[in-house]
Amino acid sequence: MSNKNIAYFKNSIQPIVNITMVLLIQSCAFSDIQNQHSNNIKAHQTPNIVVILADDLGIGDLGIYNTESKIPTPNMDTIANNGIRFTNAHTASAVCTPSRYGLLTGRYAWRTRLKNGVLDGESPVLIEEGRTTIQSMLQKKGYTTAGIGKWHLGLGDKNKTDYSQPLSPGPISSGFNYYFGIPASLDMPPYLYFENEHVVQPATNYIKKGKHARNGGGGLWRAGAIAPDFKHIDVLPTLATKAESYITERGKQPQQPFFLYMPLPSPHTPWIPTAEFHGTSQAGVYGDFVHQTDDVIGRVVTSLKSNGLFDNTLIVVTSDNGSHWRASEINKYNHLANGNFRGMKADIYEGGHRVPFVASWPNNIPSGHISDENLSLVDLLATFAAITGSDLPHYAGEDSYNLLRRLKGDNTGKPIREATVYHSLRGMFAIQQGPWKYIDGQTSGGFKAPVELKNILKNSPNAPAGQLYNLDADPSESTNLYIQQPVKVAELKALLQRYQEQGYSRPLSQ
Repeated sequence: MSNKNIAYFKNSIQPIVNITMVLLIQSCAFSDIQNQHSNNIKAHQTPNIVVILADDLGIGDLGIYNTESKIPTPNMDTIANNGIRFTNAHTASAVCTPSRYGLLTGRYAWRTRLKNGVLDGESPVLIEEGRTTIQSMLQKKGYTTAGIGKWHLGLGDKNKTDYSQPLSPGPISSGFNYYFGIPASLDMPPYLYFENEHVVQPATNYIKKGKHARNGGGGLWRAGAIAPDFKHIDVLPTLATKAESYITERGKQPQQPFFLYMPLPSPHTPWIPTAEFHGTSQAGVYGDFVHQTDDVIGRVVTSLKSNGLFDNTLIVVTSDNGSHWRASEINKYNHLANGNFRGMKADIYEGGHRVPFVASWPNNIPSGHISDENLSLVDLLATFAAITGSDLPHYAGEDSYNLLRRLKGDNTGKPIREATVYHSLRGMFAIQQGPWKYIDGQTSGGFKAPVELKNILKNSPNAPAGQLYNLDADPSESTNLYIQQPVKVAELKALLQRYQEQGYSRPLSQ
């Protein structure tokens, strides 16, 4: 009705207008109730999301990827058989902290202050104040959000974390409603649990450096402060029990969707499986610890089913980087933890950042599906935004692509990602576009890089300044084509530089 007509009615038949306005208000109120009901229905149908991030789990550890694996992984294999597995999934970094930052923020960690290496147990928080994360985005969509496990993204805003004070900023300020876990890796002090923003028990004792675990029992950890009741071997079972309790509570309120982020501390060192898993693999204590990790994942799935939540839950299981599995261990156990890929954790080679990625989502992901799409863990933010109908601002998730179509089994069309950037322990870059991978350096960029460079300069002073591999023809990265393909080298080097300088890599329109 126009303003002119409204004025006419007000002047000539005011009583009718009054009645009409009352009816309109009532109609609008009823419409609001209908909209609210519609939103409740939509929220009810929104899936729960569970992301389980193993620590140093190799792609060749899972039977679904490696038929010759010496380790039982029935639960992860079942998730893949009931859903999808990606054969070309990668972490943004070949080590822990930057990989976790990328997963939760959809942004490469080398864009932050962390240009190489990882944080320790007393580092300040890495996630910037106000940065969009998976948890903060889902929180705005009505999700209750929880994290249970290894944080390793810094706590507090001081140069050194003060564990006697509230641990903020940290998980809660980043968007979690609840968090329970340990500050960093299981081999980094202080050894304690924290819940939300407070320590459960102060680390008032001191523990000496642990023994090397690679050829037998015991553990490997750094010396440092430890809480009196903290026992390394109990951490994984404790986190599993916490997750089961949380899922049980969510089962009492199925109308509200939840996000559970479960970054496990295993199978990172120390390799300390509990007694029931001793000798259950053919890959030593490492294999036994991987088997126990798989069992924890099974407990989470069982809890989802027993609480009636499984059918409406997207489960993702992946790893933060490749396995820390050396040539001596490959020879001893005849087990390829990183498959046939070159390198291991920390390296810029595929073994450092190509990881298992399996997911299930009943009635949404077809059973037994396989995708070779190039996926980066930074893509989870944009993908979850698409699933939940969340708006992803241009300034958020700068490197995150929406891979929902691939996740749901659609392999048609051209690749979704333009290119993917990888980063090694020592800050070496690589970029992959299609089958081509350019490495901006001469070495692995990992633990042994200084020795490798010294040997290269000594034995091959005219060696190429970088590396180029065709992963389709040469997945083990054995033949460097840097000299033979100068045009491709220049293209990829320019693209990497553009990504570095412009501050983002995904199209702003996505």
